[in-house]
Amino acid sequence: MPKGYWIANNIVHDVETYERYKAANGPIFAKWNARFIVRGGQQHTGEGTPYPRTVVIEFPSYADAIACYESPEYQDAKAIRTPVSESQLIIVEGYDG
Repeated sequence: MPKGYWIANNIVHDVETYERYKAANGPIFAKWNARFIVRGGQQHTGEGTPYPRTVVIEFPSYADAIACYESPEYQDAKAIRTPVSESQLIIVEGYDG
């Protein structure tokens, strides 16, 4: 079964509040057996206009990745992030070939 991934790009306007979001999402991601593949860090732009922060989170399955995002717990955490950042997030099924 292919894994699922969140690929998020963010512009953070309030670092202190964003840190509260990160703290709130830790137990949620643990519940869904998610792990960070990329969490900020250096990035090189090959094409397009990047956001300054990129995050990639791996889930055991595509269904788990969607279920985590749609869960009430994550939606509560997301409510902390939304007013203090601009984000793009895609949930994608991994390649199992």
